[in-house]
Amino acid sequence: MPSAYRPGLRVSAGLTIPETELSWRFSRSSGPGGQGVNTADSRVELVWDVANSAVLSPHQRERLLDRLHGRLTAGVLTIAASEHRAQLRNRDAARERLVALVAEALRPPAPPRRPTKPSRGSKERRLQAKQRRTDVKSLRRRPHED
Repeated sequence: MPSAYRPGLRVSAGLTIPETELSWRFSRSSGPGGQGVNTADSRVELVWDVANSAVLSPHQRERLLDRLHGRLTAGVLTIAASEHRAQLRNRDAARERLVALVAEALRPPAPPRRPTKPSRGSKERRLQAKQRRTDVKSLRRRPHED
């Protein structure tokens, strides 16, 4: 299905960003394109206002604003894509990048690490292995002359 007919940008099972919240800007790309690089507006900027989005719950909005604070300008997220010669492919690349970025930012934090101690058996095995190495190396030495 072409990108123009998609109802929205599906990030996860519980979140779909509607097309009405996304805005596009186009400009000339500095990348490859031959003679067309000076005439075609193939560079794409996808803009989404995270701070004022209606589809986000307060918890999701807070998490996105916190985790993407370095990428946001006044609560607005901008994704630029200019790696392809065709504007349509750059639009798809920008969409994919936005979905990946938002999904990663919404992922819950990993549970904290619970510190553990080595078991008694593992300590003993480690010490026995050290002793075996010591014995092997001691056999390589010259014999003692007493």
